[in-house]
Amino acid sequence: MSLKAIAAKWFARFIAKKTNRWANDPINTQAQVFESLIGRAQKTEFGRDHNFKNIRTHKDFVENVPIRDYEELKPYVEQIIDGKTDVLWPGKPIYFAKTSGTTSGAKYIPITKESIKHQVNASRNAILNYIHETGNTDFVDGKMIFLQGSPVLEEKGGIKLGRLSGISAHYVPGYLQKNRLPSWETNCIEDWETKVDKIVEETVSKNMTVIAGIPSWVQMYFEKLQEQTGKKVGELFKNFNLFIYGGVNYEPYRAKFERLIGKKVDSIELFPASEGFFAYQNSQNDPGMLLLLNSGIFYEFVKADEFFSQDRKRLTLTEVELGVDYAMIISTDAGLWAYNIGDTVRFISKKPYKILVSGRIKHFISAFGEHVIAKEVEEALKLAVSNSDAVVNEFTVAPQTSPEEGELPYHEWFIEFENGPSDLEKFLSDIDQSMQKQNSYYFDLIDGKILQPLKISQIKLGGFQEYMKTIGKLGGQNKVQRLANDRKVADGLQPFRV
Repeated sequence: MSLKAIAAKWFARFIAKKTNRWANDPINTQAQVFESLIGRAQKTEFGRDHNFKNIRTHKDFVENVPIRDYEELKPYVEQIIDGKTDVLWPGKPIYFAKTSGTTSGAKYIPITKESIKHQVNASRNAILNYIHETGNTDFVDGKMIFLQGSPVLEEKGGIKLGRLSGISAHYVPGYLQKNRLPSWETNCIEDWETKVDKIVEETVSKNMTVIAGIPSWVQMYFEKLQEQTGKKVGELFKNFNLFIYGGVNYEPYRAKFERLIGKKVDSIELFPASEGFFAYQNSQNDPGMLLLLNSGIFYEFVKADEFFSQDRKRLTLTEVELGVDYAMIISTDAGLWAYNIGDTVRFISKKPYKILVSGRIKHFISAFGEHVIAKEVEEALKLAVSNSDAVVNEFTVAPQTSPEEGELPYHEWFIEFENGPSDLEKFLSDIDQSMQKQNSYYFDLIDGKILQPLKISQIKLGGFQEYMKTIGKLGGQNKVQRLANDRKVADGLQPFRV
């Protein structure tokens, strides 16, 4: 065992003990975070505007600080851009993470010296936790690749600006620098297809042991490796044994990945975002992710099916239930206050608190009152794939509210198959039956002849990548939207239908 592997095991044991301490005292941990956040931000512009000096309890906080999304926070961010200090958090942010907005265009999410430290530590701790659980240190002496955005940073109001993954590239610890690929020059390439070709060139002959990134873009990298060498990824990289991912559910990609790799490898799911690093998978035997309660983030939760109602209730950890979908609301040491990140989560454990990401609060289908969420469509597709010989590359779902005359409306599934199912009708039926079983509203609409069973529109091989390219979102942190309540993505996919 190398010196680096021995040190990794020791450090992993140390971090595991620290993690257990706060994970076993969750309510007190969150109370301390809440107190610290409110205390430190009292004299900021936001703190004065929202009576922080008189906030003592969560009830006080709810009464003084409404839930916001980026559009409502934007006036404060603009003050920071204009050069003002002590606006959302003491001092000024050290970065803005640039993300795609909705009505506001680009979003500039503040990152402070405190919050970037939590981001970096959480990434590190996820891997150390894996080492502590499995005892596996074989990968630490091999090469590691993190498929990410360019680390080239711009400036906005005198503050460094870039994609979160690009900002994070500046914080790779020294002991990993020699192991890390691709090269800095390759990482700085903006065009995604050119970048992946160059990454293949740099890594094809290396001892790759860890590969990380959003599954859809890692898949593109794997396909190019196979195309160039004619070998499965597991043959090419014999010591590759750990895949780290986040951003989307891995399950729709799992079968394709296993075919591309040619063997099973361990995986760790992460839940990072520009707004904070929220959770990571802490057991190979459990898909749930440990909610990070000591990372400068105070969490609130609103039941997803009540989120848009007038009398929605903001819950703390003490009040959440297992198996319920919640919109996650955060307050952070980057100066985000009662901020709606847009994701919905579902608790699968309270000892410790562990979650699954179940979808997006804005990404759902409820054109007929069914309120279908991402977790339901992903589960349905997973079931259909497991009952068939199909391999799915990518998919999205949209309502068809204006079908041909005489037809009932339906949900339209756009699926790109690597291998289509030999029995498409059974595949379709399996999805529809699963949806009816999971979602009682959908069942009632089918049963009541308001909707007809779903239909599948096949997308040609590579069609989703071509679509993402047409909208300027190929690669990096960009993800295919799983479902929508309108036809915008569906209409964009029309040229790529089989």
